[in-house]
Amino acid sequence: MIVFVTGVGGQLGHDVVRELSLRGHQVTGSDIAETYTGEEDIAGMPYEQMDITDQASVERVITGIRPDVVVHCAAWTAVDAAEDEENREKVYGVNSTGTENIARVCKSLDCRMVYISTDYVFDGEGTEPWEPDCRDYAPLCVYGDSKLRGEQAVSSILEKYFIVRIAWVFGKNGNNFVKTMLRVGKKFDTVRVVNDQIGTPTYTYDLSVLLADMCESDKYGYYHATNEGGYISWYDFTKEIFSQAGYDTKVIPVTTEEYGLSKAKRPHNSRLDKSKLRENGFRPLPDWKDALKRYLKEIEY
Repeated sequence: MIVFVTGVGGQLGHDVVRELSLRGHQVTGSDIAETYTGEEDIAGMPYEQMDITDQASVERVITGIRPDVVVHCAAWTAVDAAEDEENREKVYGVNSTGTENIARVCKSLDCRMVYISTDYVFDGEGTEPWEPDCRDYAPLCVYGDSKLRGEQAVSSILEKYFIVRIAWVFGKNGNNFVKTMLRVGKKFDTVRVVNDQIGTPTYTYDLSVLLADMCESDKYGYYHATNEGGYISWYDFTKEIFSQAGYDTKVIPVTTEEYGLSKAKRPHNSRLDKSKLRENGFRPLPDWKDALKRYLKEIEY
């Protein structure tokens, strides 16, 4: 199978390339940088520079490869910076127009597409888990709205697609909440972390296995995918990070309002219902505590 993966400079794109390559598929990675600059374990992969906001570039690169599947991991993910007026055009260009550009080429080539989306497409209210086929969209911020428009482009243009919503991502190739807490916890005796935003972490290594399974299937549609182990707060997550890392740093729970600082409004309810995975024969991701343990080992912490 020939697979094209966008965003290989990020956490998820890196792991997807690694997993698909291990399975023997012919994988080409891409990003906006001239050359790949991430973790060296996939440095030998075929690589194509591509600006997803440039329709001509997208058509030239993807048509030249003629993939069976495109896994679209590239995105603007700086949630707070997305709120700045000077960035908004670029945010929508990447997350919305860029996704549409890719979907249109997939349509012309009759190839499948996997689009990575987010819990931020919902308003984050209530306590019930969001179901993957729920259409009660009301994103709270520019990032969420731009990703929703990407979803809508994929679903309106294609029939052979997977839209996979994830949350609280951590992986080897790049920065994330776990790495930030490890740095902060080593430097300070006490940290303040919000306890009124509820969800579940997603380890990109585990997610890449699921996405590879999807690439090898035709069970199209909307899915939610985070690690198993129940719903927690960022406060709960931080306590477990420090416990597994052997820190004695004190963690103080605060509300989102008390914490302040953030420009973008974030969802309080990021509970994602993942039952559709089992219903369609996909393996759920492992428990998040086990994922964290394996991740700390992976980054040799």
